[in-house]
Amino acid sequence: MRPVTERDLRASFVNCTKGEAKRLAVPRDLATRPWDDLDFLGWRDPASPERAYLVAESGDGLIGIALRQAAPHAGHVRRSMCSLCLTMHPGDGVCLLTARRAGKTGQQGNSVGAYICTDLACSLYLRGKKEAAPGARLHESLTLEEQITRTTTNLTTFLNKVVE
Repeated sequence: MRPVTERDLRASFVNCTKGEAKRLAVPRDLATRPWDDLDFLGWRDPASPERAYLVAESGDGLIGIALRQAAPHAGHVRRSMCSLCLTMHPGDGVCLLTARRAGKTGQQGNSVGAYICTDLACSLYLRGKKEAAPGARLHESLTLEEQITRTTTNLTTFLNKVVE
């Protein structure tokens, strides 16, 4: 992913108002992010942990979506798989994140969801830059580039559902 500025991020959001985009918490460490290792930028709102944001390159620009974490299940101890990068996590390492649809359907309350790594670090798990629990990344015959392509395809499919 190419480096982005705070202005780029705020202008990219498709499923919230301009006022909401102006008020959302943007990461303070944009200058130090490992941009070459990121397929998308994802972060949590430090003041409101149930909120998350995801920004990805799309065509000539960026597409950003605001997400909300569904209520966690008490006593959740089984392993779950991220629908983007296919990393397995125990407990609450994967959560259901929902996004209000863009446009009129979103204003009517329609949303879509996906099970995604809770910390939104899919790109780093793929590349081995961040470790999940033992056995989180199953051995695959796909190359790293093929795994990255699969992850970005999964992300694009999710983003398209938000924008439709």
